[in-house]
Amino acid sequence: MENLKNIIECLLFVAEEPLSVSAINQVVDIADPPEIRQALKSLMEDYRERNGGFVLKEVAGGFQFRTRPDYTEWIKRYLRPNPPRLSKAALETLAIIAYKQPIIRSEVEAIRGVDCGGVLRLLMERKLIRILGRKEIPGRPLIYATTKLFLEVFDLKDLKDLPTPKEIEELTQSAMDGQAQPAASEDAEAEKAGKAQTSEPEAETPADQGDDTAGAPKNEPIPSGNSEEGKNP
Repeated sequence: MENLKNIIECLLFVAEEPLSVSAINQVVDIADPPEIRQALKSLMEDYRERNGGFVLKEVAGGFQFRTRPDYTEWIKRYLRPNPPRLSKAALETLAIIAYKQPIIRSEVEAIRGVDCGGVLRLLMERKLIRILGRKEIPGRPLIYATTKLFLEVFDLKDLKDLPTPKEIEELTQSAMDGQAQPAASEDAEAEKAGKAQTSEPEAETPADQGDDTAGAPKNEPIPSGNSEEGKNP
């Protein structure tokens, strides 16, 4: 078992992409798939307990060594990467394909409401989406789906690991609530400042002060602002 673990560890170390159990099995003929998977599980536990700079993770249908997120800053300082960025339009299109695949261009455009030809070509060039074939309808349009590299880039084991619409909604709501709190605090400060500015004139003219309070009960609560105004439908 220990010899098998060492062999698999070496293969994972030299591999340029995640290695699946079947890919390992094609090289390691001294063990069957269940034994290989058990060895991988044992390796993952070893690296987890070691708590070092990298771990063994199951990603994109295989297994791969990955650095711990805690040390990303130091890796960036050394590599000084200049990763290509995706525009908002590209991210929206990629999200639609990820959740709706297999999907054709007209279906993507129906959801986004704009032409997506250029964005699809960009995502193809970045190898984040691929063509599955053609749909057997008039015109035989191309069918799009995400790639294995998409799973690697977003650190996903498979498409089942994509966040559900409910989880996305909860994250969005949490972010919006966090943004609303400073705004509420600013409103409170402005309200205090307004009271401070009006207190001196009221003290100087007692007669006017009585007129100002005649139409409003003293203990009536001040209505709060509508925090839902900035939410997306």
